[in-house]
Amino acid sequence: MKKFYFALDTVLNYKEQVLEDLQNQHAQIIAERTACERVIEGLEQEQQECMDAMEEKKRTGISINDMQTYDRFLTSLRRKIERERQRLAEILVREERKREEVVEARKETASITKLKEKKRAQYDKEVQKEEELFIDEFVSNKSATAKARNTA
Repeated sequence: MKKFYFALDTVLNYKEQVLEDLQNQHAQIIAERTACERVIEGLEQEQQECMDAMEEKKRTGISINDMQTYDRFLTSLRRKIERERQRLAEILVREERKREEVVEARKETASITKLKEKKRAQYDKEVQKEEELFIDEFVSNKSATAKARNTA
């Protein structure tokens, strides 16, 4: 019997490549999200340290100039944190979209894979039937040959 052939193998290969590419893109977005979260954490920590330092200086005495400097720096940090949070929100939207694309690609790939498995199972059954028929025919021929020899 001829070798198993699945007509949609090229489509399946293409879908698997698309899925892998989407998974890589999703992983890059996750890495970007993680980096952004770390930046926010670092800025928030810097903000807390600055506020602690300012409070300490207030207790020991601080000039108006130094107080204004601390205030400007804290305002600058708040703006940076806000910008990073907006960037994080955008990244989260992109991440969700990409995750949905990955899920869709997985579904498409899985449906073609299941079809291939079904076709392979049918092929295997046909091969088994042909082998059984061949064996039955072989056994019948052997029996017929043996009877012919015995009667002759």
